[in-house]
This record gives sequence, structure tokens and C-alpha cells, in this order.
Amino acid sequence: MSADKRPPATGNRTWSVGELAAVTGLTVRALHHYDEVGLLVPTLRTSAGHRRYTPSDVRRLHRVTALRGFGFSLAQIRLLLDDADLDVRELVRRQLDQAEDRVARAQRLRTSLLGVLDALDDAAAEPSASVLVQLIEVMTAVEHTYTPEELERMAEHRRRMAAQLSPQQLAEMVERRRALRDQLTPEQIIEMQRRRHGRVSAGGDS
Repeated sequence: MSADKRPPATGNRTWSVGELAAVTGLTVRALHHYDEVGLLVPTLRTSAGHRRYTPSDVRRLHRVTALRGFGFSLAQIRLLLDDADLDVRELVRRQLDQAEDRVARAQRLRTSLLGVLDALDDAAAEPSASVLVQLIEVMTAVEHTYTPEELERMAEHRRRMAAQLSPQQLAEMVERRRALRDQLTPEQIIEMQRRRHGRVSAGGDS
């Protein structure tokens, strides 16, 4: 396969390192680094030696970026990925827990910012130091790094909430998720992952 031709958009398509970086928001440097340390070695190579990533490689990349988002080092991620008991569904559920918590934190920040703007409009003066301290606290919370204990508490809360649903409600929820999943193309899944994680650099990886 020529390295300068984009493969057809089918279930068997592959991505060059540049294409995968572009659609995920990761850097080429990060993908190269993952290859060099054996964390994500592309399944295919062109006759010229260029990397080609398959759908199975994308699935592994999702696990890598999800675990990075949870604060694990690359060395820890390598061990986790070698664990045959790693439950991808639970991994995605924990990503959702984290995303929902971040949304709630961002909403609190929005409310605080609106309050400060209202106060400025009314008083036409600088906000007090105490108000700014509270604002900084909320801003810091949005950029919060979750500990394993916090992730486990969120997972436990999710499990308790799910336990309160009836079998019919659980079945309906699973069916809705399945229907949504079946409508997604691999490219759409990658785009969702890019939006969740933003740009990840290999700098500081260990």
C-alpha cells in the first residue's frame, strides 16, 4: 500500500501516524514515543517502513489515553494492558464518571464567573480578594487530577445508582447505548476520544 494514499473508509482501513494524530488530537511525537517504548506498536508497516495503524491499534490507543487520563504512568499502563482481566466496559464507564464530574465542576465555575460579572456590573469595582480566592478555588477544581480513590468512589456511586434501576430500565439503557454505538463509525469514535482528551504530548512521559 502506498504511504501517500488514504485507505478506503471501511472496517479494514488503516491510518498513517500523521492521519491518526490528526483525527485524535494526539501528537505525532506522542505516537512515535508509544511505539518506541512498546506501548502501541502499529500492526502494519508499508514497504517503505511507514507505520500503519489498524482498528485494533485504535482500540489499544483508546485504552492508553483513558488510563493516561486517570493519572497512570506509561509503565503502569503497560502492565494494565497486559492484564487479560482488564474490563474495557468498566474503563469506559469510569471515563464517563470522570467526564460527568468535570462537567459539574465546569458548571460551578460558570456560575461563579457569572456571579463575579454581575457583581462587577453592579458595583463597577474590582472584586474583593475573598471573591477572587473562591474563584481561583473553583478554577483549580476544574483542572482537578483524579486519584484512584476518587475514581473508585465515583464508580461505587454509579453502581449504587444502577442497583436502584429495574431490570426493564437497565435493559432500556443498554439498548439505547447499543443503538448509539452501532451508529458510530470508527472515525466518529476517534473524534469523540479526541474531544475528551484534548491534545496529549509525549513530554514528561515515564
